[in-house]
Amino acid sequence: MRSRPRTRTRSPHAPPELSRPPSPAPAYPWVVSGPEIAPAPPQGPPREEHGGGFLKRAEVRDVLAWMRLLVDPQDAAAVVRALARPPIELSQVDLARVIQVARRRKLDLVLGLTAATESPQVPPEARERIQRFVELHRSAAAELDSVAPDLFLGRLIDRLGMRGRRLLAPEDAAEQRVSLERLRGLAVDFVRASPQSTTRDLARHLATVIPEVHTDGLPAEPDAEPAESRLQSTLQLLREEVLGSVARIGGRLGELRLDTDLDISHGVVRYLELLKLSALLQRPDGQSLVDALSDINARLLAATTPLQREIFQTSTLDGTLLDADSDDRSRVQAIVPRDGHSLGPFLPRKGIGLALSASDIQTYRSCPLRYKFARVLRIPTEQTVHQRFGIVVHQVLERYHSEGGGSLAQMLELLEAVWRRSAIGETPSELELMEKARVALTLYHARLSDQDSEPVWFERAFAFRLGPHHLRGRVDRVDRLGDGADAAYELIDYKTSRPKTAEQLKDDLQLSLYGLAAREAWQLESSRQAYYYVLDDLKVPVGTDERDAEAVKDIVLEVGEGILAQEFEPTPSRAACSICDYRIICPAAEG
Repeated sequence: MRSRPRTRTRSPHAPPELSRPPSPAPAYPWVVSGPEIAPAPPQGPPREEHGGGFLKRAEVRDVLAWMRLLVDPQDAAAVVRALARPPIELSQVDLARVIQVARRRKLDLVLGLTAATESPQVPPEARERIQRFVELHRSAAAELDSVAPDLFLGRLIDRLGMRGRRLLAPEDAAEQRVSLERLRGLAVDFVRASPQSTTRDLARHLATVIPEVHTDGLPAEPDAEPAESRLQSTLQLLREEVLGSVARIGGRLGELRLDTDLDISHGVVRYLELLKLSALLQRPDGQSLVDALSDINARLLAATTPLQREIFQTSTLDGTLLDADSDDRSRVQAIVPRDGHSLGPFLPRKGIGLALSASDIQTYRSCPLRYKFARVLRIPTEQTVHQRFGIVVHQVLERYHSEGGGSLAQMLELLEAVWRRSAIGETPSELELMEKARVALTLYHARLSDQDSEPVWFERAFAFRLGPHHLRGRVDRVDRLGDGADAAYELIDYKTSRPKTAEQLKDDLQLSLYGLAAREAWQLESSRQAYYYVLDDLKVPVGTDERDAEAVKDIVLEVGEGILAQEFEPTPSRAACSICDYRIICPAAEG
């Protein structure tokens, strides 16, 4: 089992938490980056200079997520955070169901929530929680354009019940109060500097003060966190969560609600898990976590009601505490079944294995949690202008070759036609991209006439089995090198991003997988691979040999094993986090 970078262990019930930091302006203007809320008006106050520590706190991120989703209902990541966090606390399985319903009906998540309450897939207790979100959203949205921005922010904090939570633990309450007051202070400063600003302007401004994911000094393969440290940090996190849930549950005991008993049972189980963590920290010297868990779980289960027992047995706490060793995982699953909260039904299955692409594998290897958000929960994301630009270039080249090629004028006519149908507008920066495309396609056409190889296939699909898994994909272009039985083939993938050198691509997986696909699916025994960076008219070969095929197989099987085991820990890095669409719901930069 491979080792992965570990982040601080979180409570098993704690939802993902990470605000969306603004992407830095890329040195290469057309590099694809994640979507961002539009920048604040120029008359606003300067960027926050406090180091951003308080902006990493959960309660602050909750408010920022609500501000984002109220301004932009298409911001699915912000909606998911609001649903997963108090006062809603929808489980990840119910989140997956809700997203599935919304996608099937082609609705954004806010509208899709109403449809989800009418779906037989969503259980009654989840419907109650969804209705709570809908009511909160409706009341807040009604004031969005009629209340002063700083006043709106204060009311939103009250609606989410954050001020009430602080009464439970004085030391934690003080930190929460300070962080929320500092957030409100940002709003007051913004309104003072821009008296005519709206709540929407404030939301855009707050998006610019969120700190970047902190990855300075992050080792490539950090050592696993010691077990005792993991226990201690989890105890502190769970303690904070239990304290926070008491105010919410206690405040609802006087209400006539269908899910009050369920809330009480969840609160009791979380308290029992606090006892479990305390007992584990005080276990006899030399006793392993697995052995201690077996005895402690049996004792705690004896004190539970049937409903509490079900919640306790479907918790993921034990799996979180143990190291990712397969033997330990199998032993703990025998102690505490996890089927009740399993995302197994939402995995992209194909037969007994998974349906995987090169992109899926690369996403999981760069960050398993990002794969979960994108491929398992399938949280919708908006395409950026740079992503749409890349699609336009690919479509032009595909159509040009499918129509038998032709003159440069025909290629540029195709560009005009595809551009008009795209969602790209006519701002100065977008028109600059259009000019870059014209120049690049002109160079591409000239290269075609000068090269010795012959393009023979375009957008050629492949599908083959590797172990239990089904690999599928599409190669942009295949060139034949030479004639006769000894002819070799070159697999070419178009890129509209910044070029990489052969040295930077020496561990590249995508083209190595394409080379394996050429052999397994097309019976092309002799093939080369290269990236063609269209905007720079630069082709970079990627060297492969027989050992690469075996290495690729091992990687695919390892990734498949991790996905099937639902191992979705975040692995933060500058490269992955800077372009991630899910930063608002990721725990990697928790302060």
